[in-house]
Amino acid sequence: MPRTALVTGASSGIGAASARALAADGFEVWCAARRADRVEALAEEIGGHAVVCDVTSAESVAAMASGIASLDVLVANAGGAFDMATVEEGDPDTWAQMYDVNVLGVLRTVQALLPALRADGGGLTVVMGSTAGRVAYEGGAGYVAAKHGTRVLVETLRLEHVAEPLRFTEVAPGMVATEEFGLVRFGGDQAKRDATYAGVAEPLVAEDVAEIVRWVASLPPHVDIDSVVVRPRAQAAQHKVHREG
Repeated sequence: MPRTALVTGASSGIGAASARALAADGFEVWCAARRADRVEALAEEIGGHAVVCDVTSAESVAAMASGIASLDVLVANAGGAFDMATVEEGDPDTWAQMYDVNVLGVLRTVQALLPALRADGGGLTVVMGSTAGRVAYEGGAGYVAAKHGTRVLVETLRLEHVAEPLRFTEVAPGMVATEEFGLVRFGGDQAKRDATYAGVAEPLVAEDVAEIVRWVASLPPHVDIDSVVVRPRAQAAQHKVHREG
């Protein structure tokens, strides 16, 4: 039987690239996201399966999990940043939305799919974190707080399930130039999104992060990569980015 994988947030960016990378490595991939047209097109492209799922809805996640009896790899990728507000100006509702998708969304997904990950004797969960889960920066506190929560959730899963043949990995990218992340964060303002990457010769792209997901999923089952931090060469830290010109 082929190895199976499920990727949330697979409609674009890192999620879609991860689904393609895993399919190219021989996985039968379930592509999950809110936008049916996109995941259906991706599933057709890679010979996988499409499932519409909103990770902020317990009912939606349960419905997704109900159709999956066993699973080798879960990529809990769905997430996002929804503002660049200071703490003084931050909207609690927007912060709650970021916590819901980045932390509770992972919680719902992992809880629902642990039985499937256990079914064949142990599976791998890869959670998409961020370097924002390690270092604070001005204007990013809402997202930073949420991604710190994501990181700690994965670390706790590792501790709580060490006696089981289950693996948990956090992948924490730095600056990644994807098609939608910045646009969502800046409310659709293309100029503000583009300014984030201005002068950066080669920010990461979704396929760079997907290759790390593919690599982690290719390792023997006794090897657990606790976390991977990846940045473009031009970004030494959150606050240290080389910009040309």
